[in-house]
Amino acid sequence: MNKRRVFLKQAGLGLLAIPATSLAFGATTVQGTTAPVTPQPPPTRIKLNIRSFGAVGDGKTKDTVAIQQTIDRCNVLGGGEVFIPEGNYFTGAIQLRSNVALRLGQGSVLLGTPDFADYPVTQVRWEGKWIQGHTALIYGNDAHNISITGPGKIVGNDALGGRPSADKPLRHPALIEPINCSNITFEDFSTSYHLMWSIHLTCCDNISIKNLNIRSTGGNGDGIDVDSCKHVLIDGCDIATGDDCISLKSGRGMEGYAMLRTTEDVRITNCTFADSIFACIGIGSETSGGIRNVLIENCKFTYAKSFALYIKSRVGRGAFIEDITVNNIDVSGTEGGLLRFNLSGSGLQDQIPVPGIEGVPTTKNFKFTNIKVTDVPVLVDGTGVHSSKPLDGFVFSNITGTCKKGISLANIKNAKLSKINVTGYSGPLLGISNVTGSGLDGAADIPAPKFIELIPANDPPYQLH
Repeated sequence: MNKRRVFLKQAGLGLLAIPATSLAFGATTVQGTTAPVTPQPPPTRIKLNIRSFGAVGDGKTKDTVAIQQTIDRCNVLGGGEVFIPEGNYFTGAIQLRSNVALRLGQGSVLLGTPDFADYPVTQVRWEGKWIQGHTALIYGNDAHNISITGPGKIVGNDALGGRPSADKPLRHPALIEPINCSNITFEDFSTSYHLMWSIHLTCCDNISIKNLNIRSTGGNGDGIDVDSCKHVLIDGCDIATGDDCISLKSGRGMEGYAMLRTTEDVRITNCTFADSIFACIGIGSETSGGIRNVLIENCKFTYAKSFALYIKSRVGRGAFIEDITVNNIDVSGTEGGLLRFNLSGSGLQDQIPVPGIEGVPTTKNFKFTNIKVTDVPVLVDGTGVHSSKPLDGFVFSNITGTCKKGISLANIKNAKLSKINVTGYSGPLLGISNVTGSGLDGAADIPAPKFIELIPANDPPYQLH
């Protein structure tokens, strides 16, 4: 690791010790750092109703201009609340402004139009890279003290879903997407979308998401993507998606590595998850800015097409995944299993990956405790760790329930396994290759995973462009 990156990482660690004056912090800690409870709400100097500015709410008339004018006026008058009363408001993209609280009243629906022209084109994040793309239905750029609260609903238009392609390279609109924003509150509303992300938080700080009901269908329909963000609370949400319910990421390849925008201090509590395409909670595979200090607790996982928890990266990502804590969860209905980590070969390789040993992600301090499983096909598939950088610190303790297959681990040091009381499995409960630590007595030997070659040096050296 070069001197610049050592300095940046150490500087970032030092900054974590500085209290954030704009937040109230809870007592729960993740490896020594505190997780946020609630950002300060926007000031409520005035209250404006979008119907006063011409919104119709008949589900046919485009109300974009009326809604945006209400938000803009609230902002220039010093901030306050913009109220959306009962009705179906047909709208293109709406931009959030600083110090404005958007409140969706009972029976109110924001319904996105099917016209891509109604969603401006700008720089957006897509699979870890900044590219040209359409803004979300509701978006914010460099806004502070913003909120959306319910009990209304936000519905994306199904015609907008999908992925960029060679003939249509612009990224499709997300549903809600703050970029470079801070002090964000999303509470008590529901969403529906198809084939695209519901909430994509990008380079944001101090975020509270509570009591949302998120529904998406089809591939690539993530529920909440936390992308290079700090101080995030996700609490009491019910998320059923066509891809990851929650995905934590921080950039891909040398672009993400050079920017070093880490996702850190994330707390996910009291949520219910069901996923029909991939994992309920995915950490990675876009991890080139680093991911650390994540706490997942008191959650219920009712279905996953693959694994309930999937930690993933690859050679060429670089950076780190560290201090991941999972406690007191209930897992059933998975087609893959409880937990998998593939830290060597998951996800798209970047056009300009991080070269050499620096390109192998550093991983440490994964802790899983107090977990109940019901008929999971695999308890742990933990063999996807590169031998050049073993996972340092893996705790797996107080596990109960039923599974069809046990635990496979490779290239791990300082493992601590205890109180694993499961039934129904065939074969050995534990198989290991190049694993040291405690609780390994009686483990069967398994083949070493295939070695993945390191990335050659970039010539010429990479520069942000």
